[in-house]
Amino acid sequence: MKRSITVRLVAMFALAALLIFSLIGSALYGVLRRELARHQQDELNTRFQDTQYMIGHNGDPSRWPRVQAKLDTLSPADGSIRYWVLGDDPRFQYGKGLAEIDQLDRNPNGMSTMQLRGREYPLHAMTGTIPPFMDRPAVRLIVAVDAAPYMHTMHAFLLALVGLSLVGVLLVMLLGYWIAQVGLRPLKQLSSEAQALGPRNLSQRLKISPLPDELSDLTIAFNGALERMEGAYNQLEAFNADVAHELRTPLANLIGETQVALSRQRTAPHFEEVLQSNLEELERLRSIINDMLFLARADQGEAATSLVHASIAQEINKTVEFFEFVLDESKMTVNVDGDIGAEASIETSLFRRAMSNLLHNAIQHSKPGAGIVVRITQQPAAIQIAVSNPGQPIAGTHLPRLFDRFYRVDAARNDRDPSQLHGHGLGLAIVKAIAKMHGGSVFANSVAGLTTIGFSIPAGDDTLQQIN
Repeated sequence: MKRSITVRLVAMFALAALLIFSLIGSALYGVLRRELARHQQDELNTRFQDTQYMIGHNGDPSRWPRVQAKLDTLSPADGSIRYWVLGDDPRFQYGKGLAEIDQLDRNPNGMSTMQLRGREYPLHAMTGTIPPFMDRPAVRLIVAVDAAPYMHTMHAFLLALVGLSLVGVLLVMLLGYWIAQVGLRPLKQLSSEAQALGPRNLSQRLKISPLPDELSDLTIAFNGALERMEGAYNQLEAFNADVAHELRTPLANLIGETQVALSRQRTAPHFEEVLQSNLEELERLRSIINDMLFLARADQGEAATSLVHASIAQEINKTVEFFEFVLDESKMTVNVDGDIGAEASIETSLFRRAMSNLLHNAIQHSKPGAGIVVRITQQPAAIQIAVSNPGQPIAGTHLPRLFDRFYRVDAARNDRDPSQLHGHGLGLAIVKAIAKMHGGSVFANSVAGLTTIGFSIPAGDDTLQQIN
């Protein structure tokens, strides 16, 4: 189920508003409750003092009817204010239901709550003892106020508060929806632009200038991803074209030679010669496919895992021995110098493969009798292995692309007989992949007729840590 940012924002606005209104409403409800209670207490206290003064100065039984008449006048007909005077002398008593009040009034002097039969709400009462005076003994005075108006006021306020809070939450939701729509408008515009992107226009990018800062960072990151995707797409497209071109030649040779062989009767030696030629083309095809699979694994992040601590110079010398026959035939020499004692954690099979490709490249582009130099340079964090050979200079525009797949600077640079050394343009790309698998990098330069191509790997035992 899709989740809308607008709906989520509106819900959060509503929850925030409900929380705020609830807190404010609770505070207002508490303040009103305390204020009404204080007003009732003040009213009770005032009435109690006035009545206490009047009764306290009347001790003559003949004047008591005047006190009763005054209390009748102070008692409203609806019974919202009630007076009771309790004592041992019946002549100095007042109020309705004195027996019930006498049973209920067991609290000491002060404020209390009384619940009379037949009344929905209780009475808030103040009780006090008036000392004897003249013929009047000590009596207890009770002044009570009906809590119904107080409860009705609180109930009405609560209903109004809840109703206004709900209306306020609804208004906040509507306003929040409008705010969310306005605030998310740039995001919708960005989404519309993103939907317009397609493979036919890989160079198109999202606009950054009209967007707010929060979306600008996202857009910059997204445009960066588009740029990387465009580069990867172009590289893949070029790679596919190069692969098709490289595979087409040996396949065409296989088909052509086979068709010629089958065009008429041939002798067994002739068919054997055709099969031998086809085998060479098939070996070339297998080599291309294996190299492509290796590069694909490297692109997926495969790292060198079977690492051993080895001497760089010894591994290079073992690789040079593999080319001994070709070097002797071409009267070339390979000299290994520099930091001969350098050691690092490497996967020897991959390292030798990278060195083999570098030496193959140097031999292929050198004249007979040339001297090839392999220099080992120990640096604080890395070890550089550089293979230098004399030959035609390479323009600076070509140097950054030497490690691209199937990239060739110029077929005329090959100073060797193509029949002796075969290549399909993946050698240096494999060197770069192997360096990356070890956590290193590659480099190339061509100065004063001397071309140097090499790679670096982390020094010491840091190789595994860097590739992880």
